[in-house]
Amino acid sequence: MGMDDDRGDRRAELAGSHARVTARIEAACAAAGRPAADVRLVAVTKTYPAADVLHLAALGVTDVGENRDQDAAPKAAEVRAAGADLRWHFVGQLQRNKVKSVVRYADVVQSVDSVRLARALADAAGRLRERPLDVLVQVSIDGDPARGGALTGPGADPEVALDRIAAAVAEAPALRLGGVMAVAPVGWQPEAAFERLAEVAAGLRAAYPAATAVSAGMSADLEAAVRYGATHVRIGSALLGKRPGLR
Repeated sequence: MGMDDDRGDRRAELAGSHARVTARIEAACAAAGRPAADVRLVAVTKTYPAADVLHLAALGVTDVGENRDQDAAPKAAEVRAAGADLRWHFVGQLQRNKVKSVVRYADVVQSVDSVRLARALADAAGRLRERPLDVLVQVSIDGDPARGGALTGPGADPEVALDRIAAAVAEAPALRLGGVMAVAPVGWQPEAAFERLAEVAAGLRAAYPAATAVSAGMSADLEAAVRYGATHVRIGSALLGKRPGLR
C-alpha cells in the first residue's frame, strides 16, 4: 500500500468517526432541548500528527485542543503553514515557563487555575499578541487541590479561589474571561459532576455576563455534559482512535 493509500484510509477513518461524534452531539442536544449549534466540538489532537488535524479541518472541524506545548507549538505552525485557519485551545496543565510560547499560537487557554498563571498570561499576551486571549477558568469539582483547578466556597486559598482568578482575568486588558472548564473526577457520576459545574458556571455568569462558555465532557461522557449546559466538548479518542502513548 502506498503513502497516498495510507492517507486515504486515514481520511476515511476520520470521516467516519467525525460523523459518529457529530451525530452523538446532535442527539444529545435534541434530548436536552438545545440547538445543535449551541455545542462546539473541540478535537483533542494531542499525540496525533498535523496531517490528522488537516484531515479534520477538511471535514469541517474548526477547533482543536492540545495539552503539551512542546507538541502543540510546532504542530500549530505546520497546520498554519498548510493554510488551515483553526482555533487552537490549550487544555492541559500550563506551567508559567511555557506561557510565552503558548500565547503565540493558542486562541483559548482553558486551564487557568491560579492567580499567578492568570497574571503571567496577561503579561505575555499583552506583549506578544495583537488580540486578547480567551481564558477559561478550570474548576475543581471535588475540591482536591492535588488534581488542580480553581476552588469555590469559603476558606479557599486566594491564589486558587475561583472568584480571585476570574477577577484577575477580567481586569487584564490582554485577556478575555470566557467561562469555565472542568473534568469529571474519577469515581464521580458524570451527571453529578456536570450538575455541580453548571451551578458554578451560573454563579460566574451572574458576576460576568459575557462568561458563557462551559467546556465539559469528553468521549465517554459528552451526553451528560450537554445535558447540563456544556457549550464545548473536548473529544479525543472517539474522533482519532486509541491514543498512542505519550512521549
